[in-house]
Amino acid sequence: MMDPEVSVLLHCAHWHGLLESQVQVELSERFNRQTDLALERHIDEVWTKRVSKEPWLFNGAKFRLHSFCLADPQNPPSTPLSHGTIFHHTEDQNNQGQRDLGEIHNRCISQTENAEGASNHDYREFNGIADKLPPHPAPLLTLRLGLTCYKDYLGTNWSCGVAKLRQRGEAEFGDPLTLLAQPLGVGAILCTSNGQVVMIRRSQKVAEAGGLLDIPGGHPEPKAVCERLGQRVCEEQIGIAMMERKPETIVSELFSSVCAEIRDEVNIPLSSLGPPVLMGVALNHTSAGRPSAEFYVSCSLNSDEVRKLYWKGGVEASESTEVVFVSRTEVLQLDRSSPLWSELCPSAKGAVLLYQTVKPDVVPDQRGRGDAKLTPPHVHKETD
Repeated sequence: MMDPEVSVLLHCAHWHGLLESQVQVELSERFNRQTDLALERHIDEVWTKRVSKEPWLFNGAKFRLHSFCLADPQNPPSTPLSHGTIFHHTEDQNNQGQRDLGEIHNRCISQTENAEGASNHDYREFNGIADKLPPHPAPLLTLRLGLTCYKDYLGTNWSCGVAKLRQRGEAEFGDPLTLLAQPLGVGAILCTSNGQVVMIRRSQKVAEAGGLLDIPGGHPEPKAVCERLGQRVCEEQIGIAMMERKPETIVSELFSSVCAEIRDEVNIPLSSLGPPVLMGVALNHTSAGRPSAEFYVSCSLNSDEVRKLYWKGGVEASESTEVVFVSRTEVLQLDRSSPLWSELCPSAKGAVLLYQTVKPDVVPDQRGRGDAKLTPPHVHKETD
């Protein structure tokens, strides 16, 4: 399936998705965006102009996705992935969005890449079936993160001059994304007990994709990580040194934040949600390739129960206007020819592509093994 608005950066299809224990984070200032005085002035100007029109805007700290390490299915790791294959998330926006999902290949660069950008690209594919992983395998995925903020996102990814920033990044650093904020978002394919995928229609008052169908989602928050570590600071004081000694807390925030977004946007209690399963990372090309980690989350409630809770209103109820249920079967069959596809915002499209590829509905104790089998689908077509 080809859609210029979205593409898949990485997927965990071999393992049918990854649990929290199979993911780790490397946090470093080396993974922050590059900048200079001229760019900082531009960002300040964009922010000042935007805030004058929308004074309620808040400049929160965000995690920046720089790159990632993903295990080779042919050689499952027995040690941490700091010595694994390095995959960089630089994309050719014009070409990447045009690839059919069935042709997606994990791309790697040499272990000798520098932190400022990729250079010597060593392309290859994964072939064959891996041996079973050990009962308690080492992490299969490492996310390399820096820090950024919403202000920087508006002044780079969302700037009218983003094409020139990409050109500068490529010319000066060998990486078209090195000057961009690239804040890492999260989203969830939320599936009810009667086989319905939960979507919400975005309010016309939100900043992006107003009126379109979306999945529950948001961002992992650096401030939440600091608070978990007993450090109460304002957004402007947040620094990497506060968190880099406890990277597992960042992984915990990544996985728990998607459940918190479901709670706040759909009003489903956390006790009704299963453990999040990371399907992969999708790129939103309407905002210069902004990355989002997409999860699968099961729900013990049926669609009628979810609808009733939604209409009672959650903390972020104002961000959407209705809840929509789509059968699991229909979601698995969605493509660009489907009428529903044009109603989806880019983040929802990316999550759907990953869901179709990863098929995370597996027996829980088999997840993470190369020989996992899908559970029989429990599908219920709801009629209103």
